[in-house]
Amino acid sequence: MAGKRTFTMIKPDAVGAGNTGAIIKMIEEAGFKIVAMKKTYMSKERAGQFYAVHKERPFYEDLTNYMSSGAIVPMILEKDNAVEDFRKLIGATNPKEAAEGTIRKLFAESIEANAIHGSDSDENATIEGNFFFAETEKF
Repeated sequence: MAGKRTFTMIKPDAVGAGNTGAIIKMIEEAGFKIVAMKKTYMSKERAGQFYAVHKERPFYEDLTNYMSSGAIVPMILEKDNAVEDFRKLIGATNPKEAAEGTIRKLFAESIEANAIHGSDSDENATIEGNFFFAETEKF
């Protein structure tokens, strides 16, 4: 059975462009409940820890530089079938391939600066949510 929670993070490009409110509105209008949310920054080291799975990939350095370049808004969301439904809402990683009306189609600048992260599995949603939030911060 699919889980009821997923993790997302509004990325520095979307926060810097002032799109946080519009993205949160889309998330809530799609039926997701925000269980935890904060605005914060990731240091380069912390970004490296979050994206450690990509450490050997050629884009790792650019990714960690980008993710530590400005404010982010991590969130834990709740809804039935959360991961799959949220992946549909955000759209393809490449905004040129994203469906009309998706968050990335509307707000992403490029495949690298693609506005928002969404967990790809129930397991990763738990891991990623726990990376940013203590149990006492989850409502």
